[in-house]
Amino acid sequence: MKFTGQFRQRWDGLRIAFGGSNVTNRVHDLAGRTDRVSLQDAADGGYEHTRTVAEYYDLCTGFMVWGWGESLHFAPLSPRESLEESVIRHQRHMISRLELRPGMKVVDIGCGIGGPMRRVAREAGVRVVGINASEVQCNSARRLNAAAGLADWTECLQCSFMDMSAIADRTFDRGYAIESTCHADDKAAAFAEIYRVLKPGALLWGQEMCMTDLYDPGSDRHRAIKRELRRGIALKDIATFGEVNRALATAGFEVVESGDLAIHEHGQDTPWYQPMETLRGLPGSAFRRVPMGRRAIQLGFRIAEFFRAFPRGSAEVVAFLDRTGKAYVAGGRAGVYTPLYCFLARRPPEG
Repeated sequence: MKFTGQFRQRWDGLRIAFGGSNVTNRVHDLAGRTDRVSLQDAADGGYEHTRTVAEYYDLCTGFMVWGWGESLHFAPLSPRESLEESVIRHQRHMISRLELRPGMKVVDIGCGIGGPMRRVAREAGVRVVGINASEVQCNSARRLNAAAGLADWTECLQCSFMDMSAIADRTFDRGYAIESTCHADDKAAAFAEIYRVLKPGALLWGQEMCMTDLYDPGSDRHRAIKRELRRGIALKDIATFGEVNRALATAGFEVVESGDLAIHEHGQDTPWYQPMETLRGLPGSAFRRVPMGRRAIQLGFRIAEFFRAFPRGSAEVVAFLDRTGKAYVAGGRAGVYTPLYCFLARRPPEG
């Protein structure tokens, strides 16, 4: 009965997300656009980055949630914890660093389906407004927030964080952006818009996908890894640590602290990419996340599509995400990429 319920829930979710569209064509179109931008061929006037990112999440969110959970972000891992426990610990670290207090109003930049939003609202006693350009994700966030009894504490505004003109200046006491501003086509402009909606003295926590200091732009292998990552995550570019900090400074922020949380001081933690590589090393590791599991899922969806048990094109989305998973692992193993460059910044009190 539990399996049947999960099957029905997944079918209903994909049916709503895909809306009867030709998913195969949409995936091929998305792959073509992300291929072009990863080859730095997006200056032809026909490429709309915000639209590409929204389409990426509209197509892929259902499978991402199945594989990763409601919090669609990476976290520093520990062999003593499951992935889910590490994600919760990481979110609580963010809550602590933001010095949240009951009654504050907080903006979640690129809120996904609201996993972090719900934890922040529930545990810190604050009101959270999520910003998201994806209609599919916004609708899911609203539904899940209501189911968690947090409808009065949360809101999801469908718009790009590059243009939050519906929000007045100096609205929020705090803000956070978890693996979202990496999608900005102009990082300094994105941070400037976030700066605008924060109150003077407000803190901003960010988690960025970055190329590390080990990345060598003269290496064919490193460039190929970066190209695959840009393609698979719908990134127009991937910044370095220094580029993130300079963009924050350009927008007017003061960087309080920053660093790659994938670097483990004591050598006991688990690589951030391990859940996508092997079942070993984490309690409760999931078969569906590793390469063999992803291949089995692709085959299963192709069979299910034949019998019309799932929308046609579902397997194409799984194949797209499987290639992305391989790119994550390649970047992590080479040490040239991290999704865990985290910073705490402040809008100056007089700014």
